[in-house]
Amino acid sequence: MGEFFGAVLAFPAVLFTFLLAVLIGYWLLVLAGALDADEDGGDLLSGLGFGGVPLTIVLSLTVIVAWLTALVGTVLLDGSPAGIRISLGIAVALAAILLGLFVTRLLVTPLRRIFHTAPAASRADFVGRTCVIRTGTVTTDFGQAEVHAEDGSSAVVQVRQTGADELRAGTIALIYDYDTEGEFFWVAPVDTQVKG
Repeated sequence: MGEFFGAVLAFPAVLFTFLLAVLIGYWLLVLAGALDADEDGGDLLSGLGFGGVPLTIVLSLTVIVAWLTALVGTVLLDGSPAGIRISLGIAVALAAILLGLFVTRLLVTPLRRIFHTAPAASRADFVGRTCVIRTGTVTTDFGQAEVHAEDGSSAVVQVRQTGADELRAGTIALIYDYDTEGEFFWVAPVDTQVKG
């Protein structure tokens, strides 16, 4: 066990041991609920091929792989002359970083499916869709209609019209705008008859 701690605290593994200790502390705080792990890396991670996975996961995987690589390199360098050991230690540290990034990039590809999130649904998504009137009539201050979202789910929404069109139960109407203050949709009748 003493040899393990000696290797963990020897150069170059000690550099990554410190990062691993910080990482373990971070994840303990996440488990305790003191921190949130869902941080997005943004465009930088996407540009490097790590997009679609939270930054904390990318950094964690990179540090773990780099630490393991540096630990193996430190053990292999044990017993080499001091002057050469420093130069080789720097080379091992750089190789550990590069291998950590490479392995993380390979692991991120299947992880993207786990962390994939669809954009949040918005009421504006209904604008441009047709709906079926569900109330006896639609006026300038009353009416409801059923509309289907892109995923196939349906919702009953409040609708209004500006004119005096015949919008009765079962009529198909087009949603053309959303009123954020009144929280209702503006609708207009859809002409479903084929003109010949």
